[in-house]
Amino acid sequence: MSNVRIGVIGAGNMGADHVTTLHRYVSGATVTLVADLNAERARSALVPGSRATTDPYALIADPEVDAVVIASHDTTHADLAIAALRAGKPVMCEKPLAPTLDECLRVAREEQQAGVGLLSLGFMRRFDPAYVELKAGLVGGACGTPLLMHCIARGVSSAPGATSEFSITGSAIHEFDIVPWLLNSPIIEVSWHAPRSTNIAPGLQDPQLILLRTADGVLTTVEVFLNARYGYDIRCEIAGERGTLALADPARLVKTSELAQSKAYPADWRPRFADAYRLELQAWVDAVATGQISTLAGARDGVLAAAVAEAVITSMKDGGRTIAIEVPGE
Repeated sequence: MSNVRIGVIGAGNMGADHVTTLHRYVSGATVTLVADLNAERARSALVPGSRATTDPYALIADPEVDAVVIASHDTTHADLAIAALRAGKPVMCEKPLAPTLDECLRVAREEQQAGVGLLSLGFMRRFDPAYVELKAGLVGGACGTPLLMHCIARGVSSAPGATSEFSITGSAIHEFDIVPWLLNSPIIEVSWHAPRSTNIAPGLQDPQLILLRTADGVLTTVEVFLNARYGYDIRCEIAGERGTLALADPARLVKTSELAQSKAYPADWRPRFADAYRLELQAWVDAVATGQISTLAGARDGVLAAAVAEAVITSMKDGGRTIAIEVPGE
């Protein structure tokens, strides 16, 4: 198909951004339908030529929708993804594939029946130019054999009702995908640790520190701090036998005035990863248009990340005990 007609489910921050990106920056794509349980929010996300609905299943069944983007609440992902797969429509589901491993496995089994490659998963860091360059440096041996990796994910403030478990399934889940992607080695064991918690979000363990060990012997530290307050900040450094590789500061402007020099941080993830989302959506649309399997993460990647998340939460509830990763069917 020369032009892919896309329906977007969810018109919150992520869904509305996807609608805008698809409309303005992705060639070969037309947003025809936007669904959100809140009718006003759905209408506010519309672009020229698109319609709004409050029924996501009607969107999936609509004959003017060739492919589906799922950007609704995490708890809706599994059922909506399965509905799209049963309708035979390519689907790009935002991370996580589902909040639990069992739900992820259910989606993966459904894809096996519908056709492998029909589902793509939005682990957008795989398309971020900085992470792509970091991986190229690793593959090219720029730091020698990797030994340690340090990942930091800090935000301004947690979402209302955020839980300690959500820090894992909603934030650290990115590291559970990008670490094995960078190292080309699966995570085999994890442990969870934490200092005293911030007083800003009572009842939420924040920050958290997670240790990951991959099959190649690399040890990775993952810091997740949802309420760091100062800005949205993503870091990654790899120490190898002959040097280090690290993501550079993504700030585009340095301000000098009143005897001081400063750089600004974004308020959330969207400015930092705008290029990644654009490149990811373009790759997905190109694959749908040509009938090829997309280069995005897939259902299997969602299952693997969920297995790591489940093990980390088990460690959280068991005094930080080291937990081996077990993936059903392996």
